[in-house]
Amino acid sequence: MGVSISNLTKNYSGQLAVNNVSFEAKPGEILGFLGPNGAGKSTTMKIITCFIPQTSGEVSVCGLDTRKDSIEVRRQIGYLPEHNPLYKDMYVKEYLEFAAKANKVSNARLRISEMIDMTGLGREQHKQIGALSKGYRQRVGLAQAMLHDPQVLILDEPTSGLDPNQLAEIRALIKTIGKEKTVIFSTHIMQEVQALCDRVIIINQGEIVANDSIETLKQKVTGQAVVKVEFLKAPSQSDLLNIDGVDKVVVLGEEKFQLVTNAGKDIRKSVFEFAVNNKFVLLGMEQEVSSVEDVFKELTK
Repeated sequence: MGVSISNLTKNYSGQLAVNNVSFEAKPGEILGFLGPNGAGKSTTMKIITCFIPQTSGEVSVCGLDTRKDSIEVRRQIGYLPEHNPLYKDMYVKEYLEFAAKANKVSNARLRISEMIDMTGLGREQHKQIGALSKGYRQRVGLAQAMLHDPQVLILDEPTSGLDPNQLAEIRALIKTIGKEKTVIFSTHIMQEVQALCDRVIIINQGEIVANDSIETLKQKVTGQAVVKVEFLKAPSQSDLLNIDGVDKVVVLGEEKFQLVTNAGKDIRKSVFEFAVNNKFVLLGMEQEVSSVEDVFKELTK
């Protein structure tokens, strides 16, 4: 079922925060929701979670309308907002017990134990939340968001403040959750997107500017394939331009070049055949890949 959004618009006293946005997020999929600050990401997520109403458009979660069935929608959603709201005077386990009662979680003791194990809070469960590091507070927020076993998980900057070891653990956890549930994942860390997301949506100035897999977006945005080559003894630039598919040659050093094709095709086979046929010793060849950051900058500049 997942999340379905059609022609979503949100207007704040004449300021258009979200403009006619439509997309779907399906079960078993981790959807990256990206955009610069003020692009409309948080507004969209707040509408999905029934925190604020839309001006127009339709939003459904697990087949339920967010305006007509808001209480039931909230039962289907786990939400970790960017600014994680926690009761810092409460102890970790005490807070989760409180959250379990609020959500009417059945078999709460077992479920709390599972969430503590899953999020790595075992050693911290008897500490006050205010005494925890930011990384462990994020874990508490994530445990609370998953406590009632929601079908849809919405995570806004969930890895903020985590150290490299914690990052790896939380990434693995999100990947595991994403196999069965619908996960919408917002972040400014492009490496996170590359590591976690099956598909990305990029929103800019309230409008969707991209909705596709990362690899497809890279090809669409750059429109180029770039190969770095190094020879023992360099051929001339004119010889390199005669290689099938090469449109441009950039000199990187005495024996090093960057070969560019605007057709977006893989020219490595042609480069290898050129070296063999003309008896040039090829010391190295590497195809450059555009990063998610390059795609993001290009679409939101």
